[in-house]
Amino acid sequence: MLRGLDKGQRAALLISECQQGVIDPALSPFQSLAEQAATRNIVPCIARLAQCFRDAELPVIHLHVVHRPGYPDLPRTSAIIVRSVKDQRMIAGSQDVLAVDELQPHPTDIVHARSFALVAFHGTELDAMLRHMGVQTLVAVGVSTNVAISGLSLCGSDLGYQVVVPEDCIAGASAESHEFILRNLLPLYSTVCDSDAVVQAIS
Repeated sequence: MLRGLDKGQRAALLISECQQGVIDPALSPFQSLAEQAATRNIVPCIARLAQCFRDAELPVIHLHVVHRPGYPDLPRTSAIIVRSVKDQRMIAGSQDVLAVDELQPHPTDIVHARSFALVAFHGTELDAMLRHMGVQTLVAVGVSTNVAISGLSLCGSDLGYQVVVPEDCIAGASAESHEFILRNLLPLYSTVCDSDAVVQAIS
């Protein structure tokens, strides 16, 4: 049995930052991340998982970064954010913030857009929204293993959720950093598995 999905827990699929300005090689300033996402072929795996969640009538939530024009509420506290400001990226209304074609939100999906913070829980209503929907387990997919996925998983665990991370549905800035976090950090606060195990558990 898959811990986190072994007792009939209500799960939500959280698709992290699968946006054109993040993982589309033609638009992303993070070329190594875009290359890793393509090499690991995570988008088709995520799309399959998303459809399984929809078929099971479970929430599919797209966690998008969407900055306000002029970045009025954005703290310049990390290299990632500073680079976005410098390059004028991920601004509301731009192509950058759109989901990649294969992961366009369906009518029943929820798009959760945050204008600041590297982790989707910080300063947002995500926790309250999940609790209102009766969610007990988070299935975290997307990018990046280094920051958003690891941060989302750790915060989710701290907030009392079970967290499941299908490793074939995530990618990091490099194969080496992905592997290190997958082996040494994520297992401390989440259940690491593959997408087949999640499909089997929710079907």
